[in-house]
Amino acid sequence: MSDSSTIISSWEEIRALVEQVDLDIRKNAKGNASAGIRARKGLRALKNWSGDLVKATVVADKARKADK
Repeated sequence: MSDSSTIISSWEEIRALVEQVDLDIRKNAKGNASAGIRARKGLRALKNWSGDLVKATVVADKARKADK
């Protein structure tokens, strides 16, 4: 798998997680405590996954610069 497809794949996973967290936050705002737990768990995962994506993009950029 190339760097760009890995980055795109990671981004798609993050987008799906954001959509799920959005739903859980809206449910929690209406009083669903379980949705609040899921939302917080999702937000922690989102933080980690976005950090991993940042690292992957930096590595890909450095690799492209080294190839030039």
